[in-house]
This record gives sequence, C-alpha cells and structure tokens, in this order.
Amino acid sequence: MLNQNFQEPFVAIVIDPVRTISAGKVCLGAFRTYPKGYKPANEEPSEYQTIPLNKIEDFGVHCKQYYSLEVNYFKSSLDRRLLDSLWNKYWVNTLSSSSLITNADYLTGQINDLSDKLEQADTSLSRTFFEPVDRTKTENKLVKATKDSNKATIEILCGLMSQTIKEALFNSCTPKNNQQ
Repeated sequence: MLNQNFQEPFVAIVIDPVRTISAGKVCLGAFRTYPKGYKPANEEPSEYQTIPLNKIEDFGVHCKQYYSLEVNYFKSSLDRRLLDSLWNKYWVNTLSSSSLITNADYLTGQINDLSDKLEQADTSLSRTFFEPVDRTKTENKLVKATKDSNKATIEILCGLMSQTIKEALFNSCTPKNNQQ
C-alpha cells in the first residue's frame, strides 16, 4: 500500500474461473482499495457472496481495506465477430459437454463446504442448550447456509435441465412407422 500514498487507490479486476465455468458466463468483479487510514462504515455487504470456509480467512483479513465496484458489460462489433467465430469453431464441443461433469469437483466442493457450515451452525445450536449464546448469529449462519444451498441447487438443476434438453433433442430420434 506504500505506492498508494502517492497515487490514486488501486483497482483490481478479478475473474473467477471456477464460477465462470460453473455459471457458463464470465463472473467478473471489480474492487478498489480505500485510501490509507480510511475507516469504512461497519455495514453489511450489499450482495451476499458464497465464500468457502477455507477462504474466509483470506477474505476476512483484508475485507475492510477494499470495496466492490459496479461492473457493466458491453460488446463491440469486434467482440461480436470474435464470439461468433469461437461459437462456429466450438459449437459441437459446447453442445456435447455436460456442465455436471465439467463442474463435478466444484459442485462437490460446494456441497462439502455447505455440510461444514451446517455442522458449525448445529454445534452452535447445541451449545445454546448448555450455555447462553447469541441465537441471531446462529440463525444468520443458517440463513447464509440456505443461500449457499439454493445457489448450489440452482446450478445443479440448470445442468440437469441442459442434459434433459440435449437428451430429448439428440437421443430421442425414433423413425416414424409408415402405416398403410
């Protein structure tokens, strides 16, 4: 952060490759650091994001040193031609691939992480029987776990729907019987 003493705060553009593959679209984030010595207001993030338990420490250490920027997309005529060219070259691979197989490790990791979060919430709830604990924190963990569960479920359902549509289009071709 030494360089920021003499220039504008840094801006970072982050492309999440795992979420990009899973969602089938580019997941892009933009962040800007606060100036040195600035104390941000203690407020909740505007949009909930799923953060795996093994990454929470990484995010938490620096979470008050940057903020998220709004991201807008646009596509120029050159971009359109490039994307059309890529589609023409790889459309067979796109149609023949399965997001469930491609993202199997990612989805398994999401489910394992969700399981760990639910176990933590369960442990917190079981402790409330013996000693007083802030129930709102435990309920907040359950709400976040529910959001994570919904996100994983939607990704899996999208993959299943895609496979079902491909199955119906390409594997259900039955010849018509000529009846006289």
